[in-house]
Amino acid sequence: MKILFISLGCDKNLVDSEMMLGMLVQRGYAITDDETEAEAVVVNTCCFINDAKQESINTLLEMAELRRTGAVKALIAAGCLAQRYREEIQKEIPEVDAIVGTSATDQIVEALDETLSGQAHNYIEDINRSPVFGSPTVDNKNRIVTTGGHYAYLKIAEGCDKHCSYCIIPKVRGNYRSVSMERLVNEAESLVAHGAKEIILVAQETTLYGVDLYGKKCLPELLHKLCAIQGLYWVRILYCYPEEITDDLIKAILSEDKVCNYLDIPIQHASDKILRRMGRRTDRHELVEIITKLRTEIPDICLRTTLITGFPGETQEDHEFLLDFVDEMEFDRLGVFTYSPEEDTPAALFENQIDESVKLDRQADIMELQQEIAFEKAQSTVGSTLLVMVEGMVPDEHVYVARSYKDAPNVDGFVFIQTGRELMTGDFVRVRITGSYEYDLIGEIEDEFTE
Repeated sequence: MKILFISLGCDKNLVDSEMMLGMLVQRGYAITDDETEAEAVVVNTCCFINDAKQESINTLLEMAELRRTGAVKALIAAGCLAQRYREEIQKEIPEVDAIVGTSATDQIVEALDETLSGQAHNYIEDINRSPVFGSPTVDNKNRIVTTGGHYAYLKIAEGCDKHCSYCIIPKVRGNYRSVSMERLVNEAESLVAHGAKEIILVAQETTLYGVDLYGKKCLPELLHKLCAIQGLYWVRILYCYPEEITDDLIKAILSEDKVCNYLDIPIQHASDKILRRMGRRTDRHELVEIITKLRTEIPDICLRTTLITGFPGETQEDHEFLLDFVDEMEFDRLGVFTYSPEEDTPAALFENQIDESVKLDRQADIMELQQEIAFEKAQSTVGSTLLVMVEGMVPDEHVYVARSYKDAPNVDGFVFIQTGRELMTGDFVRVRITGSYEYDLIGEIEDEFTE
């Protein structure tokens, strides 16, 4: 039987999807991306912000039409939106046969088997339960990597204990739960054995890894173990909360050549008043301190951050304060979300909610400033040499698309290489940067890369 599997939302959700795909394939199901061929559909949903919620709802409605007409025999909703709004989904979209919650994704095979046999019911577990997908080994096929295989995400923890006032994640994903180091190393070895050259560490917060299991922050130790894997070239760290970045982590990044000099540090704002209302655990002074320290200790580090604009109570003065901070810090990469009031979060009930038009104007202000910063940084790279990993080729042109250590997949820029040489996805080459175009770089191959 052919299954159409739709994964929505973040890279952490994608890891869940890849695990579920692996279980379905092992069970004998075939996977298709053609809805006209599909006999059943699984949608792994997201509800982090309103746009993601709406995308999930629209996708379920679209797939519900296939179920209603009989084009498919089963429709299963999994993931965050399904967990959070399971009763509403089954009332408003009765074509959804079963719900698989965030902590029950390892039961996807049972859910589909029973739905197809006419015994559909929901699979909802305690949100603090961690799904068990079997023990990964080098020849493991429990996971179907959908990123092309040359890079893969490694989810090192589930849930979150921070309880920021705007965030629903603890209520749909549970408390912070680290994955054992042994399992993570085994999984990384399996991913590398199947072609991954870059492992990207993800969690709601990577910097706290190990605190619950081992009584201390163990991200540096995990990095050392991952870097010992033969055939792995890059390790990239996303979602580092600034207050949890330690000297040991900085030392590990410095000492391990395989760890990219790249950190994603979501700071959300720079006004102390707004940071307190958000429930964040840093103030402006502390943010400046950690950013300055990172750039002093690791001079070529690339820093990415995300911000929220239009948070309840944000004044024009707060907005200008944030603009000044962005101008001063000159982040290499930066994204801005407009505040999205989420049900069951404290911030949704705060007074002084901001008009949507004001949020959008403030978002545009920040992105216009960041654009200037990013374009100048791209231009300053001209003349330098970067090690890049080939991502693919531009159709009908002999131009390759690549990423440097400064570029995480799907969120950052590219390096475009024009060459007559034949390259393969996943190849590493050294490129001399000859030009820039907005966020992207243009370069020529200097030489092949060898370890």
